[in-house]
Amino acid sequence: MSWKSVVLVGVLVGAGATIASMRVTAQEGNATTVVTFNRDVLPVLQKNCQTCHRPGEIGPMSLLSYQGVRPWAKAIKTAVLSRKMPPSFVDPAYGHFRDDRRLSDADIKTLVTWADGSAPEGDAKDKPEPVKFVDGWGFEPDMIIEMPMDVPLQATGTINYQNILVKVNFPEDRWVVAADLRPGNREAVHHMRANVRPPGSTFMKNAVPGVAYDTADPTMRAGRGPAEEPADLLGKYNPGLGAQDFSLYESAKFVPKGSDIIFNMHYTAIGKETTDRSRLALKFTKVPPKFRYFSNSGPQAFNLVIPAGARNQEIVSELSVVADNVQLAYIQPHMHLRGKDYEIRLISPSGESKTIFKSTWDFNWQLGVDLEEPLPLPKGTRIIGVAHYDNSTENRYNPDPTKVVFWGPQNWDEMQNCFLSFLVDPKIKDPSKLFAETGVAKLPKGAPGPTLDALRATLATN
Repeated sequence: MSWKSVVLVGVLVGAGATIASMRVTAQEGNATTVVTFNRDVLPVLQKNCQTCHRPGEIGPMSLLSYQGVRPWAKAIKTAVLSRKMPPSFVDPAYGHFRDDRRLSDADIKTLVTWADGSAPEGDAKDKPEPVKFVDGWGFEPDMIIEMPMDVPLQATGTINYQNILVKVNFPEDRWVVAADLRPGNREAVHHMRANVRPPGSTFMKNAVPGVAYDTADPTMRAGRGPAEEPADLLGKYNPGLGAQDFSLYESAKFVPKGSDIIFNMHYTAIGKETTDRSRLALKFTKVPPKFRYFSNSGPQAFNLVIPAGARNQEIVSELSVVADNVQLAYIQPHMHLRGKDYEIRLISPSGESKTIFKSTWDFNWQLGVDLEEPLPLPKGTRIIGVAHYDNSTENRYNPDPTKVVFWGPQNWDEMQNCFLSFLVDPKIKDPSKLFAETGVAKLPKGAPGPTLDALRATLATN
C-alpha cells in the first residue's frame, strides 16, 4: 500500500462507535451558535491544513474552498477527533516546538460542530482573505536548481539509492534562508536530499552531471576519501515535510562560492518504466546571519540488530558534541517500516540525563520539528537516540517477520537515526568536526541492540 493510500484510509476509516456517536454543540448562553464554513471553519483550514491540501501538493484533496471541503465534512470530523489529521506524533510532555501541528480542542470543536450541523457555508462577507501560496513552491524562490536531464527508472525490482551531480558552481558565497526540494515524479520518489558539494571536494569527481550513480557503485566513489563527503544537507523531501525555513533563529545555511549540488535519491519502482527530474528552490539573504544553520544525520545506529519476531526491540544510537558554542534547533527522526517510537535524550558532561523529545513513528509521515527556543549543548554533551521496533507478525507493514534485520537503505532493511540541525558560529568552516560518534555508536554489530544496557556499560567505563 502506498503512503498516499494509507493517508486516505486514515482519513476515511471511522474512529469507532464512541467517536462516531459523539456530537459537539457550540453555545453562547442559551442560544446555539451556528458554525459556518466562511466565518469559523475556513480560518482553521488556512492555518493548519491548506499547506498540504491544495492542488499540486501532498494532500489527496483540496481544502481551499467550500465546494472542495463540503463533501469531506464527515471524514474531516472523524480524522480530527481521532487526531489522525493534521499528522502530529510528538508527545507534548517533552519539549516545546514552534510547529506543533496538533489542533487545539477549540478548533476540533469548531470542525465537529460544523460537520454535525449540516456543514453550512455561511455569509460570503465572513470569509477571510485567501492565503497567498506560490504555485509549486513553499516560498518565492530566488534560484531553482533542476536536474539537467530525466533520470530513467525501471518498472519493477529494487532501485538502489542514486546520487546525481548538478554543476551549479555558485558564483559567490551564499547564505540560504529557505529551501524547498520537490520531486519531478511524486509517485516514484520516496524521499531525497540535496547536499552541498563544496569546491575542492573529490566526491563524485568523475561523475557526469545529470547521470544517476548507484551509491554502492565504485565508479561513483572513485577518488573519494572519508573526509570528502558533501559538506551540508541543504534540503530534504519526505512525505509531509514541505519547505524548510533556516531563518527562525537569525540563522541561515552557508553555501561557499564554487559549490555544486548532489541530489541523493530514494526511488521506488511503480510497475511501469518512468522518469524523474527533481528540483530544488532556494531563497537567499544578503545580510550575514548571527548563526550558521548546519544539518547532519545525527546519532546513527549502523550497528543495529533486530531479531526475527521481536515485538519491541530497543535500539540506541549516540553522537557527541566535541566543541563549544553549539545549539540544537531542529529534530527529525528517521526509521523504516518496523519503527514504533523515537526519543532523544541528552546526557550532560556531568552525567545528568534528560529527555527532550519523544514521539510515535509513522513511516508515511516523516516530519520534523523546530525547537521553540534553541537549546545550548555544552562541549561533551552526548546526544542519545532511543527507538523501538516491531519485527513481529503483529506489524501489518512488516516486510518479513522471519528475518533478522540490519542497517540498510531499502524499506525492508532498517535505519535508526535522527536528522538534527544546529546553530554554530558563522566563521566555522567545517561544522561537521564539532561532532563525533561515541559510546554505543562505536560498538561492533553483535547481539540485539545496541540497547540502553549497552549505553549504561559505556557510561560506566568513562
